Amino acid sequence: MALNLWNNLPSKIKRILTIAIFFFISIIITIAGALTPLSPSDARDIKQEFDKISANPNVQLIFGNNFMICLIMFIPVVGPIIGSYALYSTGVVIAAQSIVGGLPPLTAFLSLFILPFAWLEFLAYSTALVESFWLIWRMFHHKMKRELVNACILISICAVMLFAAAVIEMALILYFGG
Repeated sequence: MALNLWNNLPSKIKRILTIAIFFFISIIITIAGALTPLSPSDARDIKQEFDKISANPNVQLIFGNNFMICLIMFIPVVGPIIGSYALYSTGVVIAAQSIVGGLPPLTAFLSLFILPFAWLEFLAYSTALVESFWLIWRMFHHKMKRELVNACILISICAVMLFAAAVIEMALILYFGG
């Protein structure tokens, strides 16, 4: 019954549903990283390392970092593995920052979704992860050429979303002073 329903859905609806599913999977992976137990000294070390890397943020740095991760996520088979690691690692950094700041890591992570850039970033990453699987699926059904066109369109859409997210994030950093 459920398989019949799925098969009768238009392709665009299937993509939207799979992106929504992967959006929640991405959040779960990041929450797993945020809930990783860290000692106070490990948390301080991770936070200090992150602070060094992000000492002078700008739109190009934020966009470039996020877009590179997103592009990797589009790669069939390998992309979801590396992408899941990146999402998990993001959660660990959030945990480290929140532990040092005296906040519960889960609260710190969930509070990011007050900000629009978090939604845009997770939506772009989810889209990339889904397209990775669609590329594999279409390859086995001998429709790879058509799917490569879809991948190019989705890469462009993700680039726009991530650029908008980087502009918003940088504006908030400048407005709130860090």
